[in-house]
Amino acid sequence: MATRTQVLLPVMFAAVIIGIAGLYAIPSDSKLESVEFPRGTIKIDDIPLEVQVADTEPRRIRGLMFQNELPYNQGMLFVFDTSGIYSIWMLNMQFPLDMIWFDNDGKIIHMEKDVQPCKTALELMACQSFVPAGDSLYILEVTSGFIDKFHITLDSKLSIISI
Repeated sequence: MATRTQVLLPVMFAAVIIGIAGLYAIPSDSKLESVEFPRGTIKIDDIPLEVQVADTEPRRIRGLMFQNELPYNQGMLFVFDTSGIYSIWMLNMQFPLDMIWFDNDGKIIHMEKDVQPCKTALELMACQSFVPAGDSLYILEVTSGFIDKFHITLDSKLSIISI
């Protein structure tokens, strides 16, 4: 029968390797450095939101990583230069999110509810990435429960007030 040490050493070694691989998976622009986000105002239907605007690659990479939970009247709007298939993942998030993808006309093309964060080294390896079926120009991340609380549907529409 294997001793405790014979069992624990390979497990600890594997955890260290997974942790190191997870750290290398974080793009260098997002490693714990401060990223400033411009602010803007949008509406979904008649619901106003103050948003942090992620409109450059370093800002999009950093996203809401390491931030605390947002109130329901705030979110992060990812803005892309051209329409395309854009994915989002939950690396280093501290709270669950609802995510909404919009096309260039502000129509919703995809929604994900109550997406749970990936915070630990073991979770990094299995951290989900969400990809819509169609092209989008904007992605909105809001606190989990937003979609249900405000009755957001595929018929809801994004209006940009200022970004």
